[in-house]
Amino acid sequence: MKIRIASRESRLAMWQAEHVRDLLLALPGVSGVEIVGMTTKGDQILDRSLAKIGGKGLFIKELEHALLEGRADLAVHSGKDIPMDLDPEFQLLGFMTREDPHDAFVSNDYASLADLPAGAVVGSSSLRRQAQVLARYPHLKVEPLRGNLDTRLGKLDSGQYQAIVLAAAGLKRLGLHSRIRNVIESTDMLPAVGQGALGLEIRAGDSQLAELVKPLIDPVCTALVSAERSVSKALGGSCQVPIAGYATLNDAHTFTLRGLVASPDGKTVIEKSAQASLQHWETAADLVIEGLLQEGAQALIESAIQQFKG
Repeated sequence: MKIRIASRESRLAMWQAEHVRDLLLALPGVSGVEIVGMTTKGDQILDRSLAKIGGKGLFIKELEHALLEGRADLAVHSGKDIPMDLDPEFQLLGFMTREDPHDAFVSNDYASLADLPAGAVVGSSSLRRQAQVLARYPHLKVEPLRGNLDTRLGKLDSGQYQAIVLAAAGLKRLGLHSRIRNVIESTDMLPAVGQGALGLEIRAGDSQLAELVKPLIDPVCTALVSAERSVSKALGGSCQVPIAGYATLNDAHTFTLRGLVASPDGKTVIEKSAQASLQHWETAADLVIEGLLQEGAQALIESAIQQFKG
């Protein structure tokens, strides 16, 4: 069977597609793999925040159109870009083994966020990162930063920012380890839901392809990311609200899930955690959701959305 992979044309997205291609070619029953590159609306509009132009779902719409129209069979997505609800025409098969899920501090002049002087500008278009930076370092400024990985690094190098915060996974996948001055611990910045994981999407009902691709799916990673996504979905997770979720293994059978909701200015942060077995990951998700809501998460979310609209 020949498989066509839909991919964005950014360097990181193409790396991800090529990575999946190489793994597919090693599977029995796969006769060939073609990568179908395309530019998405999220890649084209760089002068406004994702929240203002429709959210991270803009990065996958064109790929989904290619699936529906039969121009591609499989789409590879960064886990944090996948909407919480897919249209019924599509199926998320699961997630592959995860790369480093943490955020990375990148700067040419400073070793960490703690070293930045008052008034220093940190680049990030993520409200999640903005809120957590300002919560710990209210003397800093966080300014919008859009574009692909190379564009963001170029803006840093041109002096527009004193530092930027990026996903460690993308830098590591492209061999840019040397640009990472500091991997930010999850106790200081809780990662985005699904960060570092790659999700595989196909047309719903394509059972032959689903079975063929099954060896690429990591069941443990899929359970952990599913727990994270469940929290975000229940809280109406979007680019308009600072929400984070991160699940980590305790041992071979149990895990801890941490969820966070914050105000965009970082002045209010609510974080809850729970443990459960991997087999019953929904239990941990339900406990975290309940805890966040009891502490006032809904009011924070509604306030953040109103600020965005205003």
